[in-house]
Amino acid sequence: MSDRSTHWENVYATKGETEVSWFQDRPAISLEMIRAANPDHAAAIIDIGGGASRLVDCLLREGYRRLAVLDLSAHALDAAKRRIGDGAAVIDWIVADVTTWQPAKTYDVWHDRAAFHFLTDPHDRADYVERLRAAVAPGGQVIIATFAPDGPEKCSGLPVQRHDSASLAVELGPEFELVETRRETHHTPWHSTQAFQFSRFRRRG
Repeated sequence: MSDRSTHWENVYATKGETEVSWFQDRPAISLEMIRAANPDHAAAIIDIGGGASRLVDCLLREGYRRLAVLDLSAHALDAAKRRIGDGAAVIDWIVADVTTWQPAKTYDVWHDRAAFHFLTDPHDRADYVERLRAAVAPGGQVIIATFAPDGPEKCSGLPVQRHDSASLAVELGPEFELVETRRETHHTPWHSTQAFQFSRFRRRG
């Protein structure tokens, strides 16, 4: 198990899903941007670093069925499965490090809220983008949310690389066209605030 995997397994083994700073009962901006990216309920959607996020619950309720959630932590994914119950059977649960993962299929929508910003090493970011390119078909869309440039410098005890839409565009490269960007002031469970930015890109071609 890598150091990164060990860290996140420990986080989810010792904290409940509502006891982490990134918890959202209803991830409104993510849902709005996914609907805008591909409103077809037959769309294949993957949530990168989804952990125990409730985004997949919301997508199931809205009628999406071709869903996948990828995370380093098996504990986090198990928590989500238990919460969802029988409906979890239709979801593809992937325990993997996105920087070394080998996608077996392509997706119409790639969603990542607060995973990419933990990649402070440029080589890790390049590996992430290589997997993204392998997994997102031409015309597919990519939604990445990170701490904004004025957001926190650390999360869960780890340093982060803050971004705006321009820096993300540089990371993804010219084959990805920026469609929209939005800002969010996230309120943590203990009533502090964090500045996030959400950027949506479309793969050209």
